[in-house]
Amino acid sequence: MSVTVHDQVLDLKARMQRSIIGQEEVVDRLIIGVLADGNLLVEGLPGLAKTRAIKSLANNLAADFSRIQFTPDLLPADVTGTEIYYSAGGKGQFKFQPGPIFGNIVLADEINRAPAKVQAALLEAMEERQVTVAGTTHKMPELFMVMATQNPIEQEGTYPLPEAQMDRFLMHVMIGYGTEEAEGQIIRLVRGEASPAPAGKKKKETPIPQKAVFDARKEIAKVHTTDAIETYIVDLIFATRYPERYSDKLKGWIEVGASPRGGIGLDKCARAHAWLQGNDYVSPDDVRAVVHNVLRHRLIPSYGANADGITTDHIIKEIVSQVAVP
Repeated sequence: MSVTVHDQVLDLKARMQRSIIGQEEVVDRLIIGVLADGNLLVEGLPGLAKTRAIKSLANNLAADFSRIQFTPDLLPADVTGTEIYYSAGGKGQFKFQPGPIFGNIVLADEINRAPAKVQAALLEAMEERQVTVAGTTHKMPELFMVMATQNPIEQEGTYPLPEAQMDRFLMHVMIGYGTEEAEGQIIRLVRGEASPAPAGKKKKETPIPQKAVFDARKEIAKVHTTDAIETYIVDLIFATRYPERYSDKLKGWIEVGASPRGGIGLDKCARAHAWLQGNDYVSPDDVRAVVHNVLRHRLIPSYGANADGITTDHIIKEIVSQVAVP
């Protein structure tokens, strides 16, 4: 029996879940991000397996992994690369030395610790899939995904991402603590990893080929979306822009609504979610499954909402409850 592309992607997901305990949503959203050819912003407290998750994806996929630790003294060239002068045989020439952004799977750790110029260099590469150094344009690899992380509790000395740049991320994933059972499993997992491997232990699994991702994207492009689902997505987006159509409460909560990237992102992620579930059509449940991740960073709450402790998740939940389901 031949292995399908869907089987390969589910195998990739299962492998990741074996090493990432209690963070199923992060694993699921990473897979959707790869399939939808987008980038993720992940926010969570230290030690919640953000770095481990992206490394697990790269290790189980035949992909090059790069990590960029963002710091206040980082320069744009430290991300994109620069021209280096080489001298040989009495002749000298400049050659491009690629930076860490030229990996397949890139971890931008604590992106809000670097100043605006460095953030802009990364986000330009994410959006344009290329960088230009000394007048020469260099393309990113065909498989290219950035997972940027933020720490929500350490804001001193950081440079918050502007809303316009946050919009470049396909999804904004929030992660929290796992259950008591998951905590025990994590302790046992790490203890087992630190123990010497027993004789005759099974060899490391062969990584899933990149071709599986590209083939999966072709199948996802064929996932059917009805006019009713498209209308539902548009209604959700327009509810963020014209909340007064739904209630005075929503109108008082939203300062700025989602951009057109929000609708595009909802369509992409909903189709990838449907495909992962083994369906060839998008249902309202697929849209609702990803709507918080896609719109969370694309809404700007009003001053009054912030003062009352109303988060973007509260706002999105209210929108979903009021927009008619097809």
